[in-house]
Amino acid sequence: MAPPLIQLKDIKLTFGGTPLLSGVELSVSSGERVCLIGRNGSGKSTLLKIAAGLVLPDSGSRFVQPGATIRYLPQEPDFSGFATTLAYVEAGLGPGDDHYQARYLLEQLGLHGDEDPAHLSGGEARRTALAHVLAPSPDILLLDEPTNHLDLTTIEWLERELDSRRCALVIISHDRRFLSNLSRSTAWLDRGQIKQIDRGFSAFEAWRDEVLAEEERDQHKLDRKIVNEEHWLRYGVSGRRKRNVKRLGNLYALREQRRDYRGAAGNANLAAAEADKSGKLVIEAKHIGKSYGDRRIVDDFSIRVQRGDRIGIVGPNGAGKTTLIDMLTGANPPDTGTIRFGANIEMATLDQHRESLDPKSTLADALTGGGSDYVMVGGKPKHVVSYMKDFLFAQEQIRTPLEVLSGGERGRLMLARALAKPSNLLVLDEPTNDLDLETLDVLEEMLGDYDGTVILISHDRDFLDRVVTSVIAPEGDGRWIEYAGGYTDMLAQRGADLKREAAKTAAVEREKTAAAGAPSTAARRRLNFNEKHALETLPKTISRLQAEIAKQQRHLDDPDLYKKDRKKFDQASDALTKAQKELQEAEDKWLELEVLREEIEQA
Repeated sequence: MAPPLIQLKDIKLTFGGTPLLSGVELSVSSGERVCLIGRNGSGKSTLLKIAAGLVLPDSGSRFVQPGATIRYLPQEPDFSGFATTLAYVEAGLGPGDDHYQARYLLEQLGLHGDEDPAHLSGGEARRTALAHVLAPSPDILLLDEPTNHLDLTTIEWLERELDSRRCALVIISHDRRFLSNLSRSTAWLDRGQIKQIDRGFSAFEAWRDEVLAEEERDQHKLDRKIVNEEHWLRYGVSGRRKRNVKRLGNLYALREQRRDYRGAAGNANLAAAEADKSGKLVIEAKHIGKSYGDRRIVDDFSIRVQRGDRIGIVGPNGAGKTTLIDMLTGANPPDTGTIRFGANIEMATLDQHRESLDPKSTLADALTGGGSDYVMVGGKPKHVVSYMKDFLFAQEQIRTPLEVLSGGERGRLMLARALAKPSNLLVLDEPTNDLDLETLDVLEEMLGDYDGTVILISHDRDFLDRVVTSVIAPEGDGRWIEYAGGYTDMLAQRGADLKREAAKTAAVEREKTAAAGAPSTAARRRLNFNEKHALETLPKTISRLQAEIAKQQRHLDDPDLYKKDRKKFDQASDALTKAQKELQEAEDKWLELEVLREEIEQA
């Protein structure tokens, strides 16, 4: 086995009463890819800072291989003292590093290098910080929530970039797909200690459940043993004093072991306060459009949202996801087209901008609105402490200022505020930000059980696959298309990802063609992906429909069917009519596309 590049031994750290880290061991060798997993507040970020040499533990040792370079990506990078993003990225380079890498990575991440760090959005700040740690090509990368605030195109670019590098990785992230694609071993920080397996994140959750089940069985055995010893103490004490004293000491030791046991943290009790059912039609948008200046954000988009739909909106940052969702929910009227809402709509929203919370206000005031000890949940009062516990807040946090809450705690607070309002339409903007994996599981279950309609924006691919029934994605120039299924289904239907690089390459090629005086390919009509896909699949669809028509026709050829089974006769007639209509449409579409293909090939 290769010697470790970095090794932490017997790390102990305590804030307040309960130890945060108690005897933590972590070793990372060259090329290893470790995902660091744990609940919010378990000490993951603190442990990563200790590994980076930024925090000193109460005790324990930290060893770094001489000459090994480490780069640490914090959740909140400090840009103070830097005039431009390029200056910040170049500050992370060593004497022998290639300065071209700084500008190259910024360009790959959609930045120019002359942006003022003081005025960056959350996504721009995260991309700048990533360029800062990637540019030196370090031996060890310590990444704390690298996908936070990133859009899907950047997350998948980052995956490819990290996968192509030979450096060791230690990653903290709530993005299951990201962890599954990159990790080769898993370190689980639980109740102050680390348990580790030499398998990636995809194997973690089954292993964790086995460990917790075994632990629960051991605690049950311990409880039974204590009960038996206490029974002996009451009824079985004999005259042999020496033996009795020893057995009594063992009982005290068992009781102490039981008292010192730290059980696993419970899960949040997420439940949306549901209003009366809405009408079957929730939202109908016809040919809506929105522009800002010369830029088209949404162009000629139509959709019908039915009760019970789970719709995800994806796309790069700046594509117009929030604008689209604002139009669909009536917060921002469209420039063109019409929006119609169904009957009895009660909407609750979760805004990704947590800055709207007063950092000086307390947790209780944020939940109750101030001046009360009760939260209105579904129109009924519930004591604030009880509601806090549903979202994994301790009673002692009732007067905690919001400015000291962790990112995960702020995420749970925003969910608590949104879910308290009675609703039959949930609108969630980045609901997974900063939530730990266990809380994500509970959120997914809650959305699955929710009787109303859900519209959400997310960059979490696994969350989208588990929750949504359709995905709306941008196709460029303000065009948005709805695809059935989750994120993976959307990729299969599009045949391509939402890649920023592809657009850049196409633009470069057009510029080269124009400069050479050749006819522009942009002006030529081409079959798009959907048209190509239809040409390939329509013949199979036509054959299937022809078989269905023949099948239903055989049923109807029975002259006694109407008398024997009226219900079957009606079903066969309806199925036949439907199949004949679909066949006609499929044949017309295929003929239209085939003619178009021949015209393009001859042009």
